[in-house]
Amino acid sequence: MTGTSLAGIGNEEEKPQPADEFEVLLITGMSGAGRSRAADSIEDMGWYVVDNLPPNLLVPLVDMMTSSGSKVHKLAAVIDVRSRAYFDDLAQVFSHLDDLGVKYRILFLDAADDVLIQRYESVRRPHPLQHGRRLIDGIEEERTLLANLKERADVVIDTSSLSIHELSTKLYDALLGTGPTTVAVHIFSFGFKYGVPLDADFVADVRFLPNPFWVPQLRELNGNDKPVSDYVLSSEGAKEFLDSYTAAILTAIRGYSREDKHFVTIAIGCTGGQHRSVAMSNALAARLRSHQLNVTVSARELKKRHQ
Repeated sequence: MTGTSLAGIGNEEEKPQPADEFEVLLITGMSGAGRSRAADSIEDMGWYVVDNLPPNLLVPLVDMMTSSGSKVHKLAAVIDVRSRAYFDDLAQVFSHLDDLGVKYRILFLDAADDVLIQRYESVRRPHPLQHGRRLIDGIEEERTLLANLKERADVVIDTSSLSIHELSTKLYDALLGTGPTTVAVHIFSFGFKYGVPLDADFVADVRFLPNPFWVPQLRELNGNDKPVSDYVLSSEGAKEFLDSYTAAILTAIRGYSREDKHFVTIAIGCTGGQHRSVAMSNALAARLRSHQLNVTVSARELKKRHQ
């Protein structure tokens, strides 16, 4: 791997250079084929998206983001190639990324000419390469201009017959794969006495379990502490609930992955949100992670004590 001067810090043998963990996705294709829609979906996947970026600005942006301290590891750039001069810039970009050892992919969006014409006529806007000519002239010029880039693309998606949701599903399939692992899950604990959350897809009530609040040595602890967790999880009904609830959540997630829903929020509540709900949230998260799901956990009420 070359390009170590850009990293500028550390010992290569002690830790990887930032470029080792960095990835670039170039989003391009025919005007009107859905680049902006694709960028929105890709941003939802956790990429840092830059729209309408001239290719010659991509190199300094990558250099900045692969420098020490950057928290961005996935950069998606929407590139609108409108002149042959842009291809010279792109060639330099590809060469620089290769020198850095940065992984990159090209996503090319396409659509049939008649579909592109219909889309442009519906919004009553000229094609960027039309220049006072017929709409089809601009489309044909762009298609010729992009032919080599399309051949080089890692992923080509024809959006002619795709709805917005179908395009999103195609992108998830192409970039993340298929199935439940494309669904990000967030679990948070809460206290019913502070109000039922409005933003949860699922709400579970674990107030049927014994409350550690009434055990003096556990009262000042919370569900993240092992004594409380052991007490809650060993209670009658806790394991049975987790078994059944995990199975139900997995069934739903499999369905969500087919229906282009890639974010699920699960709320687990007890009386004050300090003990039972926290312990059960952690336990549910562990079970879902064992199925290779991406799960995050938070506790809404842990800053509140005995209010």
